[in-house]
Amino acid sequence: MALPINVCGIEPESIVDGPGFRYVVFVQGCPHHCPGCHNPQSHPFEGGTPRTAEDLFAEFCKNPLLSGITLSGGEPFCQAEALCELATMVKERGKTVVAYSGYTLEQLLEKSKTEPSILRLLRLCDTLIDGPYIEAQRNLELLFRGSENQRILDLNEWFKNNAI
Repeated sequence: MALPINVCGIEPESIVDGPGFRYVVFVQGCPHHCPGCHNPQSHPFEGGTPRTAEDLFAEFCKNPLLSGITLSGGEPFCQAEALCELATMVKERGKTVVAYSGYTLEQLLEKSKTEPSILRLLRLCDTLIDGPYIEAQRNLELLFRGSENQRILDLNEWFKNNAI
């Protein structure tokens, strides 16, 4: 039986959460609690609405103009196993997967040593925007990011060049 995805909210059509026209899933639960976070209601692990990957994918498929899906939060990698199913369906449809994380890629790779679903989800993502939001480094002119420490990483290229 598939794990539910605990969802804080959905943005069915976004142009600011990754390249192209995107369906955004904001997951519930985040351990980072970044001061100034634009989505503080997503921090508690309690609450949210349990959704299935199939249900979210069916909603996603209703709009043929979407480039892909963005996994945001909250912290998507706290629900990596459940999100792998959704990301797999999106990829099989030929669409892209973008994920935001308050962890850096290096931290996620370290965590994946004890939580293999994190590495599986990373491999399904085309792009990772990583790092915590740091209010002192806020820059509203950055593409797809809120603070200057955050990176936009092409994971297809990264995995091609790194043996993991």
